[in-house]
Amino acid sequence: MIIKSAVYKTSVVEKSKIIQDDIPEFAFVGRSNVGKSSLINMLAGQKRLAKTSSTAGLTKMVNYFDINNEFRFVDLPGYGYAKVGKSHLDVWAGLMGEYLTGSQSLDTVFVLVDIRHEPSELDKAMLEFLIYNQIPFMILATKVDKLSKAKQSVQKKMLAKGLNIREELIILTSGETGCGRDKVLEYIENKIEANR
Repeated sequence: MIIKSAVYKTSVVEKSKIIQDDIPEFAFVGRSNVGKSSLINMLAGQKRLAKTSSTAGLTKMVNYFDINNEFRFVDLPGYGYAKVGKSHLDVWAGLMGEYLTGSQSLDTVFVLVDIRHEPSELDKAMLEFLIYNQIPFMILATKVDKLSKAKQSVQKKMLAKGLNIREELIILTSGETGCGRDKVLEYIENKIEANR
């Protein structure tokens, strides 16, 4: 897939403004410091599409980006702003939960995890939430440029075990080097084709 155009569409802060149409959406979610904006920019082939900030967790809104006039990237709030309840399944109350369970256009959620660290309880809770609500997901392991190839393989196995998923559900990525870009875009292309 070639990204010919990527433009910011809108940001919403309330449930009633969540876009409901038939354009496929691919959402990105992860802890506040996981490198979400950098990864979105890398995939879109633009440096400043999604705003990066030295202050982790700046994204408190649902941000929409139109890609190729064919599908959308949706940047969801970082975990740092999720209200954690007693049950994992109600962790994602609020705008993010409303989007994930209420968007008619959502195709896949890309859950970003830092390859250098064990999955957090919030990462595990997000997967439980997605599985419980039967929402398709893929794991994007970020910041792989910080590790050697051998260490990447070790850490990928660790993530799969920690999240209790198959390794095939993890794509290694780097916002810095572009690693994983082709695989993610191929995945998106295949999903769009399958749903035509």
